[in-house]
Amino acid sequence: MRVTLERTAEPEAADLSRLGASLAAFNEGDVGPSDRRALAVFARDDGGEILAGLSGYTAWGWLYVQWLWVAEAARGRGLAATLLAEAEAEALARDCHGAWIDTFNPVALRVYEAAGYTPFGALDEFPRGRARTFLQKRLRD
Repeated sequence: MRVTLERTAEPEAADLSRLGASLAAFNEGDVGPSDRRALAVFARDDGGEILAGLSGYTAWGWLYVQWLWVAEAARGRGLAATLLAEAEAEALARDCHGAWIDTFNPVALRVYEAAGYTPFGALDEFPRGRARTFLQKRLRD
């Protein structure tokens, strides 16, 4: 069998879909179904505009927080901690036992640690001049 390698900065959606489906099928056969489900929490103002939001998913008993953002005008009100608490409550309802998140922002790092997350690893110089820290929190024993 001849193999051709392709490098691209603009992969086709169908190719990415095939890659994701193939990996998911492999993992399911290896460790069982992930029960992956999206999870989002939003804080809106009186006009419905998003002031803060969290997006991630639950899978294999873990909540992964991929994005957490608070508008500059809404910072300092505890919204990040509130979003995390809401997501964790839903993760518990989904029978998750842990949560994880990562950041390279020192302010966010302090917020996550104050919310009970503890570092378990870091990538130095990601981005240059910062460290990307990975944190976890046990949701239940």
